Amino acid sequence: MSTVAAPRRATTPATTRIPAGQAVVGSVLAFAAAVGAGHLVAGVVSPLSSPYQAVADAVVRLAPPALVEFGKALTLPGLPQGKADKFGLLLGVGVVLVLIAVFTGLASRSSPRPGRRVVVVLAVLGLAAVVSSPVFTLPDVVAPLATLGTGLWTFRWLHGKAMSLAVARAAGTSGAPGPGPDPAPDTVETAPPTAPPPDAGGAPRHAAPGESVSRRQLLVSSAAVGVGAAGAGIGGYLLGAGVDVAASQSDVAGTLRPARPTPPLPAGADFAAQGTPTFLTANRDFYRIDTALRLPAKAAADWSMKVHGLVERELTISYQDLLNRPLVERPVTLTCVSNEVGGNLISTANFIGVSLRDLLLEAGVKPGADQLFSTSLDGFTAGTPVEVVLEPDRGAMLALGMNSAPLPLEHGYPVRMVIPGLYGYVSATKWLADLEVTTFDAKQSYWLQRGWAQQAPIKTQSRIDRPRSGASVPAGQLTAAGIAWAQHRGIARVEVRVDGGPWQPAQLSTEVNSDTWRMWRVELTVPPGDHVLECRATDTTGVPQTPLLADPVPDGATGWPSIQLTAE
Repeated sequence: MSTVAAPRRATTPATTRIPAGQAVVGSVLAFAAAVGAGHLVAGVVSPLSSPYQAVADAVVRLAPPALVEFGKALTLPGLPQGKADKFGLLLGVGVVLVLIAVFTGLASRSSPRPGRRVVVVLAVLGLAAVVSSPVFTLPDVVAPLATLGTGLWTFRWLHGKAMSLAVARAAGTSGAPGPGPDPAPDTVETAPPTAPPPDAGGAPRHAAPGESVSRRQLLVSSAAVGVGAAGAGIGGYLLGAGVDVAASQSDVAGTLRPARPTPPLPAGADFAAQGTPTFLTANRDFYRIDTALRLPAKAAADWSMKVHGLVERELTISYQDLLNRPLVERPVTLTCVSNEVGGNLISTANFIGVSLRDLLLEAGVKPGADQLFSTSLDGFTAGTPVEVVLEPDRGAMLALGMNSAPLPLEHGYPVRMVIPGLYGYVSATKWLADLEVTTFDAKQSYWLQRGWAQQAPIKTQSRIDRPRSGASVPAGQLTAAGIAWAQHRGIARVEVRVDGGPWQPAQLSTEVNSDTWRMWRVELTVPPGDHVLECRATDTTGVPQTPLLADPVPDGATGWPSIQLTAE
């Protein structure tokens, strides 16, 4: 009499789980594909519409002041000033995204539903970041939608393949004979479990062993997604950088001929031989502070800007319109409000541009307007007092050139603002895209929202450049040198003292104009031992540099710079 073997317990798809490693890798690859697709589409539509880029930009816009200050102070080996904070932020967003992908993969080992939900939530956040950008346009929604579609499809596809392999393995294990004698020839065994229909949530059905994928197929599929994600990301970057800025700069270089060129620098304009900077800062060495995570690239031929708001006549200005106006050239020293006492966030260049005052007079500023609200191509905003821009002798300009060349991209090409005498955060908008005449009550710019001051005239400051702090020098005669600045007022006097002793007047360099820095040098006598050097400047109104120490927030640092040295 034949016998029927008891059916072995089979593992069902409902209890099958993808191995943790495969689940994590699939999730990370799906997220990477989503980011890459969004970046690729954004490269065609608008680089700033990439959800990854938009989220990072949103962090810049919405970050609390403490986080912003931390980012500004961030330094990373091998990265120049002004780039470490941006690299750190983009890297941080990437790390957070990878961590979310890891946890999403682990939560989706049994079902793709958690992963799909996370993809939808992140895509919605990316869409919100894109839509909330100050430079949003309707076509920008295409990139976030591409991110959503790619993320959902890729996650479902990779999860389905991994689950098929897991089901096949489980079925093969449960159907294999255990140790001991083989069953009798007429023993009947149960068939391996069959695949169920798709679940109510639309999850892909788990394949039966006969139609399962192999481990090799899963690896090939994963590799294909990884390569595709990388290719899409690189392609998006290259497309986004597709504007040939160098060609555009070459096209306009010969047109920047000022009707009023700046006179040659007078003899003795700097004391570079004694350790001060040269009077003019080379473009490559000019300090850079901005919030742009990616330099906005716009050809001069494609650039235009509106002057609107509380004006009698709204103006639309093209780059050629600016070239058709009288071009002026003048040296201006720009200073960042974040500059610490004795800091290096200060540089001087010959800027070429058109009068911003004339532009506002042409538009006709209405009574009651007190703020010129400027917006950058990357969405940064700044608020400038209208009365300052309209001062006849202020020299406010829209700059097109810098040191006899078109503006470098990192310094605002094709057009930036330059307003002497004000810290850059209220006056030096780069990559200019829009000018709105309004009021300070109606709109708040980026830095005002973070607790910085509305009015920001540059304070009288000085710096010791030679000797460097901590230096060892021969005892006896010592030459000290440095710079001082009080833009739009000018420097009248600089004094230096050793170890708190009497102030000694320093020799000043030849003044170029009141809107630029001024160099100083002095001969001192230092006996052997450790010493402290201090300096202070006085502007042409007779106001000396204050000794009171103050942080840069909210309207610029104050205090006397000092260095320590050892005379041997």
